[in-house]
Amino acid sequence: MEGKVLKPSRFKRVCVFCGSSTGKRKCYRDAATELGQELVAKRLDLVYGGGSIGLMGLVSQAVHSGGGNVLGIIPRTLMSKEITGETVGEVKPVADMHQRKAEMARNSDCFIALPGGYGTLEELLEVTTWAQLGIHDKPVGLLNVDGYYNYLLTFIDKAVDDGFIKPSQRNIIVSAPNAKELVQKLEEYVPVLDGVIAKASWEIEQQQQVAFNATTLHTEVAL
Repeated sequence: MEGKVLKPSRFKRVCVFCGSSTGKRKCYRDAATELGQELVAKRLDLVYGGGSIGLMGLVSQAVHSGGGNVLGIIPRTLMSKEITGETVGEVKPVADMHQRKAEMARNSDCFIALPGGYGTLEELLEVTTWAQLGIHDKPVGLLNVDGYYNYLLTFIDKAVDDGFIKPSQRNIIVSAPNAKELVQKLEEYVPVLDGVIAKASWEIEQQQQVAFNATTLHTEVAL
């Protein structure tokens, strides 16, 4: 009997947002590891915030241990805080948080947010807003582990009901309780097409910003 043929994914690299803490519950740690294993099973590479601690460390270790490629992007000022011991894969230092997010987005085909705090939420909402504006058409996924993000999803529904978010844009964020189901939903995602900003112009703007940051950093070092 022949083995089951793995259907190729529409993605190559997945950006994962998550906490530099593991949280207090085992289910969050398990979810990070399971997500890493699912990416390996789908032969998807990982792009993440570059840390070796918390859920960041768990998901990156799971992908690396399974033979997947890992790209960590981290501001130099956070390296001593978010990296302890040896990291896995490639670590790319950048100048600041803005460049970190731009590089993570540029190097990824879709986004997944695990449980996390302010930083995770900020990253999630920024790429969601970019999708709302038509800046990109990459899927945004929410790994809603044991209902962690239920209140956020309720808030989004309230914003739709009260006219702050278009009903068509409610589906920008795709959510699921486990990694396997979420990755499948992201594969099936159809972009919302009522954005107002051309993707090409955003890419040019991001390239200019990266070049500006690099020039600034070079000047600071020279001084």
